[in-house]
Parts: sequence; structure tokens; C-alpha cells
Amino acid sequence: MLRVRCLRGGSRGAEAAHYIGSRLGRVFTAWVQRSFQSTQAATASQNTCTADDNKATSPVPKDCPVCSYNEWDPLEEVIVGRAENACVPPFSVEVKANTYEKYWGFYQKFGGQSFPKDHLKKAIAEIEEMCNILKGEGVIVKRPDPIDWSVKYKTPDFESTGMYAAMPRDLLLVVGNEIIEAPMAWRARFFEYRAYRRIIKDYFNRGAKWTTAPKPTMADELYDQDYPICCLEDRHKLAAQGKFVTTEFEPCFDAADFIRAGRDIFVQRSQVTNYMGIEWMRRHLAPDYRVHIISFKDPNPMHIDATFNIIGPDLVLSNPDRPCHQIELFKKAGWTVIHPPVPLIPDDHPLWMSSKWLSMNVLMLDEKRVMVDANETSIQKMFENLGISTIKVNIRHANSLGGGFHCWTCDIRRRGTLQSYFD
Repeated sequence: MLRVRCLRGGSRGAEAAHYIGSRLGRVFTAWVQRSFQSTQAATASQNTCTADDNKATSPVPKDCPVCSYNEWDPLEEVIVGRAENACVPPFSVEVKANTYEKYWGFYQKFGGQSFPKDHLKKAIAEIEEMCNILKGEGVIVKRPDPIDWSVKYKTPDFESTGMYAAMPRDLLLVVGNEIIEAPMAWRARFFEYRAYRRIIKDYFNRGAKWTTAPKPTMADELYDQDYPICCLEDRHKLAAQGKFVTTEFEPCFDAADFIRAGRDIFVQRSQVTNYMGIEWMRRHLAPDYRVHIISFKDPNPMHIDATFNIIGPDLVLSNPDRPCHQIELFKKAGWTVIHPPVPLIPDDHPLWMSSKWLSMNVLMLDEKRVMVDANETSIQKMFENLGISTIKVNIRHANSLGGGFHCWTCDIRRRGTLQSYFD
């Protein structure tokens, strides 16, 4: 059985626990150490599979519209996001910690306003074409409702404007026949769930489970207001020490920090996902699923799928610039680790909310078909050498809003059964 050590391994894990404890007190320190010194205890105590457990099972009701266990079974239905009315988030502390300094002026100038209109128009057209191609491949496509994200809102704890409903992968995680709404960590995304409620209510009325994780207050205490970040070197040092802009004040996580492989679900502690959020997911999904924390040499971890993207049974894309600290555990379990080629996107193309590695942020339609950027010929060749046919789509302007094909979608139904790939 796979055993994944938590945090950043050994002494680094202890440092992270000590850091959290120093901020929140001895009681919480003990809880963190018990919960996150490794996943071994959780796996042994409540997730040990018997011979019967290892058999393929299908507990989802036959007519349920929601059913997805992994990232590669044949895709039948998907939610695709919208770029309409997308707004630049206000330049708050959590946004600053998650964006590169060369774009800070952009956020300071345009926060609360629309993204550049011409660029947005091209992104909308690209996503419409992507939807048409998915439909042509036999996939049912659902879209969130258009909303005016420029409207200001106020809670007892903060004020903000909205952002968009472009990336359903950030908000929604499908595990079996359950849709989980993530609490997320950016104040500009507090009300993003509203764009998806019509769709989710329909799925619920047709038999799906529907869970909303505890909604965070997003009070000032959730963020390290003095997070000392000013350059890439600082980011590396802080991440290596297990220090992030989000604290352990209350649970928070983005669904895109989780990636699924049947009974095993992998997650990273990041700028938007804290240990309390991970622990909430672990308890919620136990005993049927095992949640493992993995970590990377990443100066600014936020969302796992441009760093570590599982594309098939025993097959994973691992970013060569952000190596996984636990990669040997996958290799020992018989998995093939593929390092994708360097992205081809030009340096002058605006990527306000992401890195060039969106090239590996692909969407598997099944084990032998993948949706990939039409401009990224190198990774196309990599897939073809693996015997996987490429469906080429240009979403270069949509990339600027912070996501590739995996980000822009949430797979609602894949034809497959629940299996264990790590026993």
C-alpha cells in the first residue's frame, strides 16, 4: 500500500508543524502533529483495504448524472467555465502572494475592473470553440450562469468585488456521485458558487450528492498580513519552510489542489489550501477514500494540475521544474513518471494568473485521447509517442486568465468504476 509522508518530509514537516503551533498554540500543535506527521496512521486505522475492497465497485446509483472517480475514464459530461464579465481581483494580500511581481502593477491599476476587453473577447471565442469540439467528441457540456462580477459586496469581515466563473476545477470536486463545493481562499471568489447553483441543483434533483465545505469568514486572521514576499528567492525559502499566506485560522482549500486516482486522492498544502482544509476533506471522504499530502519544489504552490497531472492508470505527468518530493513512492508502486517538455508559449504573452506550464494542464477524454494546446507541438509529440491521440484546441488567450483545459473544466461523469491503484 502506498505511504505518503506529509508536508515536505522529515525535518521540514516538523518545522512546518512547529511554525503552525507557534502561531496557534500548543493544543493545535498537537493536533497538527497527530494529523499530518504522515498519512500512515490514517491509512492504517481507517483505510486498510481487504480483498473485497480491492475489487472494482460501482456504488453510484445507475441513473445518477454524476459519477467520476479519476482523471482518465471515458468522459461523458463536463462543466466548462465562462470568461464573460471576468474582472481583475483587487490587489489584496492573498492575491499578491499568488501572483508574480511583474504583474503587481496590473492588479494595482485594474483591480475591480474588467480584464482587457479585446483579450477577453478572444478568450470567450476560444472557449466557445472548445465547447463545440467537446460536443463533437460526444461529450455533454454544461455552462455556469453569466454574472456581473464587478458588483461590490461586503461581509462583516471584508469588502471585495468578484472575479469570474472561468475555472470550475477550482471550485468543484467530483468524487463518485458527490459534488463538493470548495470553500476557496480568495475574497474575490467568495460568491463564485452562485454561477453554478442552477447546474448543481439540477444534478441534486436527479440523484447526486451535494456537499458544501464550511464557508470561511475570510477574516483578516485567515491571512498572514505581513507575509514577507518580494521576489522569487523569497518564495522558494518560504515554501521550503512550510510558510504560506493562508494561516490555520479556519479551513480553506481550492478543489484544484486535489487530484484523483480512484480510492487515492492527492493534495498539496498551498497558498490557498491549508492543513485544516485538507483534514476536513480527509475526514469527510473516509473511509472509502484516502487523502495523501504530497509536496513539490515550488516557490508558489497554488493548484496541483500544472505541476502533477495524473493522465492514466499508473501514468503521471510531473513538472521537471517543480519536482515532487515523494515521486519515488509512485515509482515503487509501478507508476510511469513522464516529464513533459518545456512549454513553447512566448515570453511576451500575458499570463496574469499562471505560469507557462499550463501546457501540461490537459484534459483526458479517455486513456487514448487528450485535449491539448494547438500551439504546444512538443507536448503533442510526447502524447503521440505514448500512443495517445491529441485533440488540438487553441486557448492561448484563455490561458491568460489562469488556466488550461483541466482548469477550465470539471468532469461530471466518466464511464468507469471505483478502483484502487495503489494496493
